[in-house]
Amino acid sequence: MIAIMVEILGLVLGCLALGWVFRAAGRRLTGNRPYFRDMGMGVAFGYALGAVLLVGIIYVYWQGKTAEGPEAARYFFFNKAVEGFILFAVAAWVFRALGRRIGTAGSRRLFRQMPLTAAFGILVITLYALTAIFADFLAPYGQADVFDKVNVLPGGDPAMGGDPRFLLGTDQIGRDLLSRLIFGAQNTVGIAFATTCIAFFLGGTFGFLAATLGGWVDQLLGRLVDVLMAIPALIFALLLMTIASAWAGSEKQLLTLYMVFIIAVIDSTRVFRLARAVAGNIVVMDYIEAARLRGEGLGYLIFREILPNATSPLLAEFGLRFCFVFLTIASLSFLGVGIQPPLADWGSMVRDLAPFINFAAFSPLTASLPLMAAGAIALLTVAVNFVVDWMLYRSSGLKE
Repeated sequence: MIAIMVEILGLVLGCLALGWVFRAAGRRLTGNRPYFRDMGMGVAFGYALGAVLLVGIIYVYWQGKTAEGPEAARYFFFNKAVEGFILFAVAAWVFRALGRRIGTAGSRRLFRQMPLTAAFGILVITLYALTAIFADFLAPYGQADVFDKVNVLPGGDPAMGGDPRFLLGTDQIGRDLLSRLIFGAQNTVGIAFATTCIAFFLGGTFGFLAATLGGWVDQLLGRLVDVLMAIPALIFALLLMTIASAWAGSEKQLLTLYMVFIIAVIDSTRVFRLARAVAGNIVVMDYIEAARLRGEGLGYLIFREILPNATSPLLAEFGLRFCFVFLTIASLSFLGVGIQPPLADWGSMVRDLAPFINFAAFSPLTASLPLMAAGAIALLTVAVNFVVDWMLYRSSGLKE
């Protein structure tokens, strides 16, 4: 422990010294220009630390490329992560460059204003959506098809325990993992999207009603939401899903419908809070009073006056809420009370394939099977957050 602390202290002191040299050299070489003249030591330290980390990544990656045998297995996941990062960065840059040249004038302008992170997020979301829509055509087999070969190793090499028919191998009962990974996008993402839409319909409707009507309606809905939000969401969902499992009995597909409704109701409380807060600032505006004096009804006020002015924060919240719903469904599936078989989903795949982690020492590709499903969950979550951050930046009144 002491040796590790000494190494960390040495790294920090080295980066401080390197940052000071970088700032001093910049001032001298650029004639003391304002950028280097006004640069704080913290910024210079950040540049130095970034450079040291970059050199370290390159060094470790090169070590992994030159290593052989069991030594190479130690660097397998790190090298794949670096290669994946570079691949997605290049793909996002190409996607943004094409968007700036192809499409309507509005879309080209949007891509010109878009940072690379947002382009990456939109690209990933598009790929996930296409995979979910065309899963029946992309998957080589059905998600419930069971073959007579179990625990086939990935790679397709018979000499290594693989099978050319199953590029990612099969699971413990003989199902093709590539097909289930593809269908997992259709089930996990599709069900999460539908659940988020229901949650927004419920929360947005009641939030707008509470802000517009006020009085006892606002108090009743507000206190009910307070009670529901006082319980941790995942524990509450797990409790209700356990009860729903007893109701569903042998009807496993019915349990999936119960899950959609339960998560939608729980997450609608967060949407209610936001919708009520946003609508509360809108209903006091002069144009709302003018509409009331004209005799406009409740539907006109909500759909023609309040909703168009609340779109930006609600769209940003939709992206964030989708991530939470997506992760909640994956968590429940991991615990065995989420999406039920024979439907494929990434949460249950992580649970079922977790024992393959033990093969990391001599077969990294086999050990990566549960990480593929977990990585699919993490990648979509990061992509949606990138897009939401960009939407928040572009939204009027939310840039600060």
